[in-house]
Amino acid sequence: MSAALEQQAATPRYPAMALVGSAAALFAAAGVPADKARVMAEVLVESDLMGHITHGLGLLPKYMDDVVAGVMTLEGEPAVLSDRGACLTWDGRGLPGGWLTMKALDIAMERVKTHGTVSIAIGNSHHIGCLAVYPAKAAARGLLCILHSSAPGTASVAPFGARQGVLAPDPMAAGFPTGGTPVVLDISASITTNNMSLRLIREGKRFPHQWLLDAEGNPSDDPNVVFQGGAIQPAGGLDHGQKGYGWALLTEALTQGLPGHGRADGARNMMAGVFLQVIDPEAFAGLSAFERQTGHTAAACRAAAPRPGIGRVRLPGEKGLAHRDDALEQGVPLAPGIMEGLRPLAERHGVALPEPLPA
Repeated sequence: MSAALEQQAATPRYPAMALVGSAAALFAAAGVPADKARVMAEVLVESDLMGHITHGLGLLPKYMDDVVAGVMTLEGEPAVLSDRGACLTWDGRGLPGGWLTMKALDIAMERVKTHGTVSIAIGNSHHIGCLAVYPAKAAARGLLCILHSSAPGTASVAPFGARQGVLAPDPMAAGFPTGGTPVVLDISASITTNNMSLRLIREGKRFPHQWLLDAEGNPSDDPNVVFQGGAIQPAGGLDHGQKGYGWALLTEALTQGLPGHGRADGARNMMAGVFLQVIDPEAFAGLSAFERQTGHTAAACRAAAPRPGIGRVRLPGEKGLAHRDDALEQGVPLAPGIMEGLRPLAERHGVALPEPLPA
């Protein structure tokens, strides 16, 4: 057995619903209303189910810190700034980002039956977690969903040609049906992210390539430079970073310009801007016509001859969805350090954490 398989086999697994229950109980014990606490927990665990461990339960201690510090608003609803039916704009008021975004998605999936396409912009939201969670839900219902998010309080990504961080990683996600396994992509306008840099620092590792810039503008693979006056390079790096740079500017326009809240307001670090769009293929040529095209292209991509050393070509999100199916059946594998990070919080609030499933 390879080292990777041995590590996977040794990783403790936990029942997904038990993790959701414990996470919801932790949020509730800290004062989060039960309905919001449950959705927040579901979004985090869904991330771990899909294998996106940097945005799963590992974020819960950070969220709890913001709850205790009063950075996250717990009560009430978003303020409606504009509502034209197919276009809705909220001031998120610092409410939990996972709850806000899931609420927006549910509203968009309902309204899209009437309008065909619905766009929702949210300013002043708290962090929304793993973006892939939301479009995956829409794709499962035969809808196309596009989601952008930015962190206006973060300036760790350099514009192309600069050595200084100005922008955030500015991720976007999308999901759509193909008649089989849906396509679900979740990608950033930067080569890597702040969370990945922090993870490698904790593990004493370096990036596999020089994806960063040190304070003097020299390429580096040392994750520490991001927090020592350096910056992350935009997607495309030194050669084609204008692509990631342009993408980041578009994402920040959608997530900060449309809701009217962002960098110009001195936003805090864990706050987010959000742009969500849901499109119903039935409002265009129809779902069957849509899936005929997307399914054909998906099949052609899978059938494409792989490069040397690559077993087969996969679709974006295919690995994560397969990971989710396996984790629901066999238990959720949590990365080292995640459960250890939850235990002090559980002891403080008197919340029981689930035991790992038998190996």
